[in-house]
Amino acid sequence: MEILEGELVVHLEDGRTVCVPLEWFPKLRDASAEALGNWRLVGRGVGIHWPALDEDLSVRGLLVPESVHQRQQSM
Repeated sequence: MEILEGELVVHLEDGRTVCVPLEWFPKLRDASAEALGNWRLVGRGVGIHWPALDEDLSVRGLLVPESVHQRQQSM
């Protein structure tokens, strides 16, 4: 996981790389470089946690944005 040019870049075990804008995550967007660098994988790799920011992101959420989840649930 890394932050590059305003994007969260996550490298998955299957070889895919997911890039999403930090704008989607205000806590991450507004965080210091130090806080962003303090992260760990949680749930056997299904999520990322930033303890200093009290922020958690799931890998699934990065692959399928919340707006898509909401549309699927309303169908």
